[in-house]
Amino acid sequence: MENINTWLNTTYSLTKYWLVDNWQSILGAVLIVLLFALLRKYVVKYVFKWIRRWTADNDSSYQTIVDAVEAPLRMLVLVLGIFLALRLLPLSTAADAFILKIFRSVLILIIGWAFYRGSSSESIISQKVRERLDVDDIVSPVLSKLVRFIVIALLVVMIANEWGYDINGFIAGLGLGGLAVALAAQDALSNMFGGLVIIMEKPFSIGDWIATPNVEGTVEDITFRSTLIRGFDQALITVPNSTLANQHITNYTRRGKRRINYHLRLSYETSAEQMQTCVDHIKQMLTEHPGIHPETILVSFENFSESSLDIMIYCYTNTTVWSEYLEIRQNVNLKIMKILEELNLKIGLPSRTIYWEDKDNLPKS
Repeated sequence: MENINTWLNTTYSLTKYWLVDNWQSILGAVLIVLLFALLRKYVVKYVFKWIRRWTADNDSSYQTIVDAVEAPLRMLVLVLGIFLALRLLPLSTAADAFILKIFRSVLILIIGWAFYRGSSSESIISQKVRERLDVDDIVSPVLSKLVRFIVIALLVVMIANEWGYDINGFIAGLGLGGLAVALAAQDALSNMFGGLVIIMEKPFSIGDWIATPNVEGTVEDITFRSTLIRGFDQALITVPNSTLANQHITNYTRRGKRRINYHLRLSYETSAEQMQTCVDHIKQMLTEHPGIHPETILVSFENFSESSLDIMIYCYTNTTVWSEYLEIRQNVNLKIMKILEELNLKIGLPSRTIYWEDKDNLPKS
């Protein structure tokens, strides 16, 4: 107990004399911190406010760069003020060296933070890279994640070197357990390579409507491990890339047109002349319809079915949008109904006629 009291008294005395002897340096350090805090709060704030107004009036695409560097720069101003304030204090050589290492490490983190924020898929830099390399929306998010991973890896290496750690020994240590890691990460690697296959072959893009044997919906995102698909019931489905790369994929968005294909079933009371007239009128109506693609229009009396005479109607709409397709199909059906009304034709209903050879033995009701 006596030793603790002695240590506390000694520490108090040294601190008291140090504060008294160096009050001017301490006051200067406090003023520097306050000055940089005010600079961060007001000057930097209004500078970025002016830059935002300028980019909005000239080129709003650079707004993402401004957003990316603002927070790191504001942090840099505050850290720089604290560093200069500490350098003003009469500290030991070892303390000065330690503070310098901390400042350099924080500076590396701030610069890396700015690069990390600027490497998002929505930034102007990513947009310019997409335009230059002709990269579509499916590749951009993956490249953005890859760049961010590289930025983080470089930050770890640079900070480790700053503090004198041998990163090469760490990498060599990873090599010793490489086989075990590879065996444990087979699924992760297969998903990653599946993602690379999807990126290289580009069977679909973000926003496309696709269907596989197990899932159907709109592609929302592609990561290294999986693809996110929004089902028509609005459920978010996560599909591993390895599974998706080994399945049949139907991309409905990339259709140039959409098919109408069904049979119009007329009654057996329809005469041959009426049938020919009906086929001709329907074909003419489809040919003149603005929503029907003119290249492939097939209207033909195809079958004698059990209870109807079947007309095959086969054509394509000019649009692939679901709502527009339904409107065109409805309009075509209404026009066909008018043709049937004009020709006084009836739809063939499922029915069965029974003939009795011996009418005397008919069942009595």
